[in-house]
Amino acid sequence: MTMSTAISPVPPRQGVAASCLVLPQGHWPDLLAFLCQRFAHVADAWAHRLAAGQVWDDAGQPLAPGAAYLPGMRIWYFREVPHEVPVPFDIAILHRDDRLLVVDKPHFLACVPGGRHVRETVLARLRSQPGLAQVSPIHRLDRETAGVMVFCVDAASRGAYQRLFEQRSVQKEYEAIAPWRPDLPLPLLHRSRLAEVPGEFVMQEVAGEPNSETIISLLAQRGSWARYRLQPATGKKHQLRAHLAALGIGIAHDPWYPVFRHDKAPDDFSQPLALLARSIAFTDPIDGSQRHFVSQRELAWPPAVQP
Repeated sequence: MTMSTAISPVPPRQGVAASCLVLPQGHWPDLLAFLCQRFAHVADAWAHRLAAGQVWDDAGQPLAPGAAYLPGMRIWYFREVPHEVPVPFDIAILHRDDRLLVVDKPHFLACVPGGRHVRETVLARLRSQPGLAQVSPIHRLDRETAGVMVFCVDAASRGAYQRLFEQRSVQKEYEAIAPWRPDLPLPLLHRSRLAEVPGEFVMQEVAGEPNSETIISLLAQRGSWARYRLQPATGKKHQLRAHLAALGIGIAHDPWYPVFRHDKAPDDFSQPLALLARSIAFTDPIDGSQRHFVSQRELAWPPAVQP
């Protein structure tokens, strides 16, 4: 089964684009039977969606509750998250022109729809605004991380900007608040091999050729806490969080590193992760201009937790 990149025959809803599913080879009594088996955790919702005309074929025509199962067919639908909790923080616009939109993302707001976050995402909020229905992210930040995030307004230019990130031609700078380790020589170039923990959400350092690299510098120190500048040369999942945890200075309020602490309630917006994407700089691949965008947010200093 594969997800399609075809153009949706139905318009976005509240800034969220319809999801597409290509039906795999196999035999089911009808489309509803397949959907109930494939999405067993929301099986009860599919009969309602089909009856309400909320599942479409590739021509944008609603599929009936008794629609036949046709392998290879594309169907379209909107993901729904019951009782999605609103995130009470705004997105600040740092820059906008004919090609780029740069925002200052708040903590707790996911970048793109996924999991239990659909409408309460940066992408959905932006696409619900006039003139931004086709805006697309050039890169991503963790839901817990705040700071500078770059979007492309012009679809024809998106590939050129994405290649900058793929080729590591973007200078990214982060700030983090974490415990102070007086025995740690700084600045420090930390290189390691990161791999996903099987069956888990987190990354871990393992033996082997390094695939991640971060320069760590001290910005300030106050008591048992320090403010660090982090300059990643690579973009592995959770790289900064995993690197600092491996050095014994896990970032303040990180629920996942160095060990899983707790799964916060969806409406608990206390103690944001003390990690901020402070700035992004690059040479514009279209006109050669120097681009430099800086977050206006500040991390709480010092954090109200124990190291």
